[in-house]
Amino acid sequence: MSIYGVQGQYLPMILTEIEDRLQKINASSSPKLYEHLIGRVKAEDSMIEKCHRKGFPATPQGALRDCRDAIALRLVCNFIDDVYRAIEALRQADWCQIVTEKDYITNAKPNGYRSYHLILDVTTPYPDVDQQTPGHYFVEIQLRTIAMDSWASLEHELKYKHNIKDAERIAGELKRCAEQLAACDVQMQTIRQLINETD
Repeated sequence: MSIYGVQGQYLPMILTEIEDRLQKINASSSPKLYEHLIGRVKAEDSMIEKCHRKGFPATPQGALRDCRDAIALRLVCNFIDDVYRAIEALRQADWCQIVTEKDYITNAKPNGYRSYHLILDVTTPYPDVDQQTPGHYFVEIQLRTIAMDSWASLEHELKYKHNIKDAERIAGELKRCAEQLAACDVQMQTIRQLINETD
């Protein structure tokens, strides 16, 4: 039996529909909101592990209500301003409601990680785990710049290396690299604003 229950069959369809909606929003925005979009349905073994780690029941309720990232997307934007423009576009959308948000761009995590996390409550034509139709499904969206995404990908890869010598020094270097990339993001934003002012 799937940890997602009968709702598991709907998750890929919901993901595709949200990707389509985001692509339409992006196509109608000038300049575009994001450079690229990555989406996934969390693998069942990963969801089971997360439920256990968080102390939630390994049931459809635990997977789809307690955990809120069975469906997740990442928007990778060119500039910091684009992240906040994309968030505003989601606030205006009539197919979802933002239920939680965490701004790790303004308030970076201690290790240097930067990103903006949203949890959306998305209305769908599919029955949900509470037997409601139209159904409500939670979707996580992470928004970040290309620089933030590059750092997060490299940090994620390094985190899973075992037997690292001098881990404390490496953590310090990673944080310093994150700060340099953040400064670069601000510089690029400033350059864009200067160019726009001369138009």
